[in-house]
Amino acid sequence: MRLDEAVEFAENPEPRCPCVLLLDVSTSMSGEKINALNEGLRLFEADLNQDELAKKRVEIAILTFDTRVKVVQEFVTADQFAAPKLKGNGTTSMGEAINQALDLIQIRKQVYKENGVEYYRPWVFMITDGAPTDNVEEGMRRIKFEEEKKRVAFFAVGVQGADMNKLAEIVVRTPLKLKGLSFKELFQWLSASIQGVSHSQVGEQVPLKPPTGWAEV
Repeated sequence: MRLDEAVEFAENPEPRCPCVLLLDVSTSMSGEKINALNEGLRLFEADLNQDELAKKRVEIAILTFDTRVKVVQEFVTADQFAAPKLKGNGTTSMGEAINQALDLIQIRKQVYKENGVEYYRPWVFMITDGAPTDNVEEGMRRIKFEEEKKRVAFFAVGVQGADMNKLAEIVVRTPLKLKGLSFKELFQWLSASIQGVSHSQVGEQVPLKPPTGWAEV
């Protein structure tokens, strides 16, 4: 157990609600798409910080993927989270990104256990406008296994240009297609949903509001 972690959990012993944002920043996301995504992230930061309980319980990590996968933000509670400014470049290493996101959650859950902190079912929220340019077989297998064991809730959102059929093969939950560039509405929904979870009891099933306003059915 690391001293900084022990201090962190001693100062804030609230149960944790971890959420990994897995964001495609390949070349095709450049321009309007990445600008709208950045604006949505800023809104997400502000929204979460208006909720006194959520900002102590919700933990955010951000992984981006283009040709490489990069941990832009390690897990921090919402009150410590600052929205990054992302840029688009490169290809779409989605398979590697999925594996790294699931690895990050495994490591974080171990930290919670070592520090005696309860936690909610972790979320992974992937946003992409393309199809993977690497092998996703291992990632697909792991998503299905983790979902079956109720260890992770893995969501996928396709931005204009995304291969929705391929996304449907990769994830268990039906992928959602973003209406235009409605990133603000998407992040408002995500913020409200994860705040709802953070106000519940650990292990309690919380019904999610339908993604109206930002997703195409």
